Amino acid sequence: MKKNIVNLGIQIVPKSKSIDSYELVDKAIEVIKNSGIPYVVTPFETVMEGEQDELMKIARNAQEAVFKAGAEEVLVYYRIQIRNNEDVFISDKIEKYK
Repeated sequence: MKKNIVNLGIQIVPKSKSIDSYELVDKAIEVIKNSGIPYVVTPFETVMEGEQDELMKIARNAQEAVFKAGAEEVLVYYRIQIRNNEDVFISDKIEKYK
């Protein structure tokens, strides 16, 4: 089976009694940024582009970075767009709005 390019939207909602949530979210976005894959940060989630297995690994690393930064609990929400035998690109969906 061919490994298609997919889009994975991830929303990480950290919970901490002592650390600002945005600081913790920044740690997750840093992991995504450092991965080198294409991504777009939006107000509610970050959308990544790549092979699903790779993106899930990055998502897990982002989650772990939030825990390492001091979160006591993390809620993680995923949305994945997959096409049968066809790639999904972020630019195809948002380029016309730039």
